[in-house]
Amino acid sequence: MYFLLNEPYLLRGWQKLPYALVDERSGRTQFCRKTEMDVFLLCNGHVDVSAEGLSETERNILKELEKKQIIRPCAKGESLRLAQLYKSYDNRYIRTAHWSVTGRCNYRCKHCYMSAPDAKFGELSHEQVMDIVQQLIDCGIYEVTLTGGEPLVRGDFLEIVDALLDGGIHISTIYSNGKLVTEKLLDELEKRDIHPEFNMSFDGVGWHDWLRGIDGAEKYVTDAFLRCREHGFPTGAEMCIHRQNKHTLRESINYLHALGCRSLKTNPIANVGAWKEGGFGEAISMEELFQIYLDYIPQYYEDGMPLSLQLGGFFYASPQNPKNWRIPAEKNCSDPDKLCVCGHARMVMYISAEGRALPCMALSGISILEQYPLITEEGLKKCISDSSYMHLIETRASELLAHNPECQECEYAMRCLAGCRASALETSPQDILGRDMTTCLLFKGGWTDKIRTVMKEIESKARKCE
Repeated sequence: MYFLLNEPYLLRGWQKLPYALVDERSGRTQFCRKTEMDVFLLCNGHVDVSAEGLSETERNILKELEKKQIIRPCAKGESLRLAQLYKSYDNRYIRTAHWSVTGRCNYRCKHCYMSAPDAKFGELSHEQVMDIVQQLIDCGIYEVTLTGGEPLVRGDFLEIVDALLDGGIHISTIYSNGKLVTEKLLDELEKRDIHPEFNMSFDGVGWHDWLRGIDGAEKYVTDAFLRCREHGFPTGAEMCIHRQNKHTLRESINYLHALGCRSLKTNPIANVGAWKEGGFGEAISMEELFQIYLDYIPQYYEDGMPLSLQLGGFFYASPQNPKNWRIPAEKNCSDPDKLCVCGHARMVMYISAEGRALPCMALSGISILEQYPLITEEGLKKCISDSSYMHLIETRASELLAHNPECQECEYAMRCLAGCRASALETSPQDILGRDMTTCLLFKGGWTDKIRTVMKEIESKARKCE
C-alpha cells in the first residue's frame, strides 16, 4: 500500500526544531517528533508501507494522518512535488515576519512614532526589498504581514506581493489607513487568488480625522471597510486611545461591527515620536485607561460581543469562544528558565522600513533600535541565528527577573514576568530588560482582581438568563 503527502503540505526543519509540517496555503507550521517525520518520509508514492514492517506506533501515526487528510492512498509511482520534499534551514525558526515595506505615509498622524509623514526611516530600494524577499524564502519564513508607514504608497507594492507569493510565502495581513484600499487593489489581489485581512486604523467616531491629520480620513476608512466586506476580504482594526476620544470606545466598536470588522485591538497613545514633538499633551494615564476598559467590559457583553476584542494587555475576548476570556498580560509561568522574555517576539520578527531586525514595531520610536542589526548589512540568516536580535528573544524570563531586584520580591513575579519589553522602554529607554510599569500597575493596583470580579458578575447574569 502506498501513500502520498497531500498537496498543500511541505516537510521542513530548522535549527533546534528539525521536524515540521508546513501548510503551504496558510503558512502554518506544525512541529512533530522524529517518529512522525519518519512516517511522513515514507509517504512519497514509492514505498510500500505494508511491506516495511512498521511498528504499532508508526501504523497508528499513519492512520491518524490519513484521517486528518494530511496523507492519502496513492498508486505506486506517484510523486511529491519537489517543494514538498524535506528541507532543513540553517537558521532558527521564525513563524512570521511583520514587515514595514516603507517608512512613508500619505497621512500626518499626530501620534506616529515613526514620523512617517517626514519619512524618518525612508524606504529600501526595489532591489533591496526583493533581496529581503529572497532571504525570507531562503530562511523558511512562510508567513508575512505587510505594514508601513502606509505600505500601499509603494509603486511596486504588487510586485512585492507577487515575489512573496512566487516564493510560497503566505500574506496574512495588510495594515493600512484605508485610503488606498481601492476596488482596483482588491481586484488585483483577487486575481492572485488571495484574500489577506486588511487591518485598518480607526481612532474613534468623530475623532479619526483629527488624529490622522487628514480631512475625510474617517470616510475613507469607512468606505474601505465596506469595500472589503463586499469583496470578501476579512478586516480588523486598531484604535489609539487618548483623552479626546476615550468616550467613543463603545460607539466605535459597534460602528466597526456594523462595517463588517471582525476584530479590534486598542492601545493608548504614547508620549513618543510625532505626539511628543507636536506637543499634543500628556497621554492618558494608565489608571484612567484601565478604568475606561473596566467600565466597558460589561457593555461589550451587553452589546452581544460584537467582535473579537483586545484591550491592550488588559482584556481579551472573542465571540468565537465566549467563555475563554483572558488577561493578555498574565503569564502564569511555572518555570522561568524555559520561557522567553517575549513569546510573541520569539515567533514574530519585525523588519523596519530601514531593514532592521527588531523584536517588535514599537521599538521604531526608541533610540535603542540602533543596537539591533540591519538585514541589508548582516543578512537575515545571521540575524535569526547569531545576533543581538536573536540574543534578546532567546533570553529567558529567569534572567529578566534576576535583572530586576524588585521583581524577585514581588508576589506577582511569576504572573507578569516584568511585563512587556517595549512598554518597559517607555520609562527606561536604554534598558530592554527593565520593568514594565504599566503591567506592574495592572497587578499591584488590583486591576486583575477587578476584571475577575466584573467577569464573575457577567457570567452569573448570563447563567440566570439561560
